[in-house]
Amino acid sequence: MKNNSAFNRFSKLTLLLLFLIIIFTPFTIIDAGHRGVLMQFGQVQEQVLGEGIHLIIPIVNTVKKLSVRVQKHEISAEASSKDLQDVFADVAVNWHIIPEQANAIFQEIGDEQAIVDRILNPAVEEVLKAVIAKYTAEEIITDREEVKGGVDNLLTARLTNYHIAVDDISLVHIHFSQRFREAVEAKQIAEQETKRAIFLAQKASKKAEAKVNLAKGEAEAQSLLRETLTPEILLKQAIDKWNGELPVIFGNDSGNLLDLKEFLIQTKK
Repeated sequence: MKNNSAFNRFSKLTLLLLFLIIIFTPFTIIDAGHRGVLMQFGQVQEQVLGEGIHLIIPIVNTVKKLSVRVQKHEISAEASSKDLQDVFADVAVNWHIIPEQANAIFQEIGDEQAIVDRILNPAVEEVLKAVIAKYTAEEIITDREEVKGGVDNLLTARLTNYHIAVDDISLVHIHFSQRFREAVEAKQIAEQETKRAIFLAQKASKKAEAKVNLAKGEAEAQSLLRETLTPEILLKQAIDKWNGELPVIFGNDSGNLLDLKEFLIQTKK
């Protein structure tokens, strides 16, 4: 019984010592990708603790660890275009706390969740509305990269004042109201029909022009032929085509046949 009682007292003493060691540990460890905000009796100090082991004064000092790694946040926002069309956008923002300003952001705003709720979400919505309002709905579609660049630049400048750096912005999805999509579709159909009508008109015009050119060519050929055919040329062509046979012709009055070949033979006799 005495041994058990002594063992129990030893165990309790050991647990008490471990508890005291944990409570009064004179150092803190900052993990990779984090910074430590050092506080003295709850007051934020200017020193920012980097990665590694740091000595602190138990009870007097406390440390709040903040991630300075790149974090991704997605938000859906609504805005109006220059031509008053409703625009719905899904935006993805890659951001991180500026490491050397971790103490200032914790003192002014709070931890990562407070940064998202109080700063990031309102800033993205406001910036998106300001940029979208500069473009028509059609320009938002055709000049998407320019719109993205405008959002990126304006949001970067805005968040720098809150000790936050913007790494990248993606306009994941941009869509419009059903009425606008129907109007765009109708416009595309009308444009296609107009292009087809223009094509058919051009085709008909070219075909008519080809016929005119052909007619002109034939007329010019006939005119040239008439100018070049002299009696001598016609006689020569007739001689070149003659097969040596004399024709048989009808007499004018008697209706008798006259064989020129026999007539020539008799003449020779």
